[in-house]
Amino acid sequence: MGTGRRDESASLQGLRTPDSGLLIPNPLSQIMDIEAIRLGKIKQLPGVDLEDEDLSKADLRGINLAGANLVGVNFAGANLERARLDGANLIEAQLVEADLRANLLGANLMQADLTGADLRGSNLRGANLMATKLTGATFSGAFLSGANLMSVNLQGVDLRSADLRGANLSSANLQGADLRGADLRGALLTEANLEEADLRSTNLAGANLSGANLLCADLDAANLTGANLERACVVGTGMNEAAVIK
Repeated sequence: MGTGRRDESASLQGLRTPDSGLLIPNPLSQIMDIEAIRLGKIKQLPGVDLEDEDLSKADLRGINLAGANLVGVNFAGANLERARLDGANLIEAQLVEADLRANLLGANLMQADLTGADLRGSNLRGANLMATKLTGATFSGAFLSGANLMSVNLQGVDLRSADLRGANLSSANLQGADLRGADLRGALLTEANLEEADLRSTNLAGANLSGANLLCADLDAANLTGANLERACVVGTGMNEAAVIK
């Protein structure tokens, strides 16, 4: 379908098949309306096309939107706890202050606005978060292994105990971020800004920190076994009990 705005009735008439993109009769056409979705009355909508719809402040707990087209959807303030959003297209979606403690495995969140969103414990493995807005978002305990966070602004973001194994954080701004206890094994952090970041007890074994700015970062009790610190700035860095083994 095109990227232009659609009238609301279009999404109520049918579903687009993933392969052909053809509009087919919707078996839920009698009951499928945006208000019913907002109220959590419809839970099974895998692959549905809801592009540009307004679902702000909706109760979407446990909804199945796996593989759905959610480009530009307004989810601001919505409750998506336990929702299935794996493989969903959320490009430019508005998720400000949304509860996103959900399954976002492989989801495309490029240019989405997640300001103040709750992503604690969320499954974001392999997700694309390039150019997303993450100010004030909470990722503590989230699963972000293999996620694409290249050049993303994560300044001051809570990433405590997050699983970031193999994640792409090259050129990301992690200034003042809380990464205590995070697993960053094999992560790509080239040219990343980690100034004043809290990296206590983090596992950075095998991570690539070449050219990273670690000015005044706290690396106490961090594991840096096999990490690449070539050209990294470590001025004022606290490294008490840190393991640096090549």
